[in-house]
Amino acid sequence: MTIAFDTNEPPATGPLAGVRVVDMTSVGMGPYATQILGDMGASVIKIESPEGDVFRHTAPARHPSMGAAFLNLNRNKRSRVLNLKVDDDLLALKQLIEGADVFVSNVRPASLQRLGLDYASLQRSNSRLIYCGAYGYSEAGPYAGRPAFDDIIQAKSGMAHFQGANSGNGPQYVNTILADKVAGLTIAYAIPMALYERERSGLGQAIEVPMFETLVSFLAVEQLAGQTFVPSLADAGYARVMSQHRRPYRTLDGYLALLPYTTGQWQRFFALAGRTDLAGERKFSSAAQRSENIDELYEALAEIVSTRTTAAWLTLLEEADIPHSEVATFDDLIDDEHLNATGMIYEYEHPTEGKLRGVGIPTKFSRTPGNIRVAAEELASDS
Repeated sequence: MTIAFDTNEPPATGPLAGVRVVDMTSVGMGPYATQILGDMGASVIKIESPEGDVFRHTAPARHPSMGAAFLNLNRNKRSRVLNLKVDDDLLALKQLIEGADVFVSNVRPASLQRLGLDYASLQRSNSRLIYCGAYGYSEAGPYAGRPAFDDIIQAKSGMAHFQGANSGNGPQYVNTILADKVAGLTIAYAIPMALYERERSGLGQAIEVPMFETLVSFLAVEQLAGQTFVPSLADAGYARVMSQHRRPYRTLDGYLALLPYTTGQWQRFFALAGRTDLAGERKFSSAAQRSENIDELYEALAEIVSTRTTAAWLTLLEEADIPHSEVATFDDLIDDEHLNATGMIYEYEHPTEGKLRGVGIPTKFSRTPGNIRVAAEELASDS
């Protein structure tokens, strides 16, 4: 699929069309959120310092200040360079915010207050302003004001511990900026909620999205586990995902992801594998029993999968309607038939960077679909 950007920006079609966002965020968390808002139709002005968003400078890049990660986080935005140490530029920012629906920032609150960019100051001239502060830690606790990036929050939240628990190599980071993106998604749903409430009350409000608390909440769903109960029934950690045997399984000639989940799926799997002995085992006969014996079950699964080729398993599992997949690399996904059929992988001509590839908008609206209107812009001094 190829997208041709018009010289004149096409109209926004998404459910947030008409919403004006002033975005003073950088790196991953905030830009991911505001790109989603832009994809959904919001008019986003990205405020950058003269040096630009630090993600502009990540490799690979064809030209300075236009790195791949920046290009993938900043479409559907207009760039405006302002030096907030200069009074006229600070005033220009405040005037932009006066006419905006939303102001989003990941600058630490103490710095914003010194500049008169705190919520109390800004809401005096714009009572309908939705003000979103995205920080490392909540301002309500003793960690307030600490510097934080994705790796730091992965470590502090327990993510690095869980990721490396069965590796034998100590704590490990997930190989993506997970904390940034989870917090970014949280920002992207919190702001429309506040806009919805404003339609009834007529008033704006301040939103706080701290990375630390957001990732703890994200992990707690399954990983709080035995600590859910008081007194605790067991340590934290969801046994199924923590099993040392939970990984893509080695076949005769490669790897396979496989997850029989319901009792029916397990019974069908044991039957097609010729392991009726396991199908009759009481310890594997129900969800509760399988949960109690998950390590042993996954060890048996790994042994069974190793007896056939990947292609043979793919055919058998497809016929038996058992959840499975080959193990793809991200390079493989460029030519994935499903992603291409749904238009998720697209190519476009960037005004300065030449022909590029992007990944589209996954969320579909029947009446008000989002659209991609403008590519990530060069660092410029005018909007």
